Order: sequence, then C-alpha cells, then structure tokens
Amino acid sequence: MILTIDFESDEALYIQLRNQIIIGIAAEQIREGDSLPSVRQLAENIGINMHTVNKAYAVLKQEGFIKLDRRKGAVIALDIDKIRAVEELRQDLAVLLARSICRRVSRREIHELVDEIYNNYAGK
Repeated sequence: MILTIDFESDEALYIQLRNQIIIGIAAEQIREGDSLPSVRQLAENIGINMHTVNKAYAVLKQEGFIKLDRRKGAVIALDIDKIRAVEELRQDLAVLLARSICRRVSRREIHELVDEIYNNYAGK
C-alpha cells in the first residue's frame, strides 16, 4: 500500500494518514493480521514527524482498526462492533449530508455516489 500525504491540504496530516489506512483495509490492500510499518519507518518513508504517525496510529487503535503489540508493532485488528459502527456512520453522514444539501447536491446524486463508492470496496 502506498501512502501519500498532501502537504497543501487543510486536512491534518494524521487524519490523512488514518483515512488512507482505513481505505487500504476496505480495498483489501492490507488485511487483518498485517503489520503496519513502525512509527519511525513510516515517518521517514513519507517525510512527516514521528509524532504525527504516532497520533494516526493512536486514533486507529481507539477506533478499533489496529492493535499495538510490543513485538509486532501496529497490527490490523478490526473490532467488529456493528452497533457502534452504524452510530458512528450516522454521525459522520449527518454532517456530510448537511454539507451536500447546502451545496444543492440532490438525493439522487448522493445515492448514486454512495452506490459507486460502496461498489468500489464491496464489489471485489
């Protein structure tokens, strides 16, 4: 999996890193049990501060995507709590849909976009 950081983006670097790892899991580029690079190694590879990588890993752990093992480092370990996942999705979608409505994106366009993105991951 290749991670790229947009240093010009307004989005925090650790959030960009977190999002790319989650997308990598969904796209099956990385799988349950796979180890992520060490904090130091990943920071050097993509040219960011180790604290930024550490923060991304901490957020991924908190959100149930990885576990931290002293011997193996950060390992993909999905915490499958569907009730929590649906509630988090509801909260995230509420803001995204509100933004879309403010920008006059139609219900049909939203449904088409959701189907397209979902099929990119689930359609494999």
